[in-house]
Amino acid sequence: MSPPLAALLLLLSINGNLALKICSFNVRSFGETKTENQNAMDVIVKVIKRCDIILLMEIKDSSNMICPMLIERLNGNSRSTTYNYVISNRLGRNTYKEQYAFLYKEKLVSVKKSYLYHDYQAGDADVFSREPFVIWFQSPYTAVKDFVIVPLHTTPETSVKEIDELADVYLDVKRRWKAENFIFMGDFNAGCSYVPKKAWENIRLRTDPRFIWLIGDREDTTVKKSTNCAYDRIVLRGQEIADSVVPKSSSVFDFQKAYGLTDEEALDVSDHFPVEFKLQYSRTITNRKKSVSLKKKKKASRS
Repeated sequence: MSPPLAALLLLLSINGNLALKICSFNVRSFGETKTENQNAMDVIVKVIKRCDIILLMEIKDSSNMICPMLIERLNGNSRSTTYNYVISNRLGRNTYKEQYAFLYKEKLVSVKKSYLYHDYQAGDADVFSREPFVIWFQSPYTAVKDFVIVPLHTTPETSVKEIDELADVYLDVKRRWKAENFIFMGDFNAGCSYVPKKAWENIRLRTDPRFIWLIGDREDTTVKKSTNCAYDRIVLRGQEIADSVVPKSSSVFDFQKAYGLTDEEALDVSDHFPVEFKLQYSRTITNRKKSVSLKKKKKASRS
């Protein structure tokens, strides 16, 4: 067995899974003030460590220090699991700016290509408050070998138009790259008063059945007890990636319950819960890990 493959199998054994977990998290006003709150930062790091790829939104960091700080905390002295990241420019129409960032485990995935969507189509310009920062990931270990992630954090008042416009982003990426597998995810503000029931018929991402919604309308992705809205979503396009989803793996991660936080402590982290799902590893990797596990059991029984 090659050293890289052996290292990967060790990593999978430590993680205890046979799937690639992909997450999306609006960290709400993720700037200098939040980085000074050690309890909130501890929770954010814990959430990231659960994921193999995670999209972070609402980064407000003019000094570009947040991602390097996170990477330093995530990696520490670890040699088996190291994270890297890609981050967009600061995006926004006026002085208010945000960034998208993807943090990912280097040994499991790599970035193939990336670009910022050009939101200047004739007759339909400047729809997005924050244009999608499109990333094409690849992995030799997953059943689906490459996939494009299109992130989006909408402005609530224009969320219907922005979500619908993702159909045009899909076509634009298809023109640029020979990609077949797509993940659209982020804080779409796709619930409650921002997207009334009647508005769904005007959203191509919903009316076209080839787009598959993993997070349903009845989910609650908000931390506040006073709200019950499915703002954060994950949508797929492509038969191969749809077939590669681990059954029942798409969910909302309630970090407040998982880490025993008070309402105030949870809201210090964010007013959104992360959403997530898993992609299956290839049968080759799965079978090799099972083989390694069986060998370990045999050795243990002999000793």
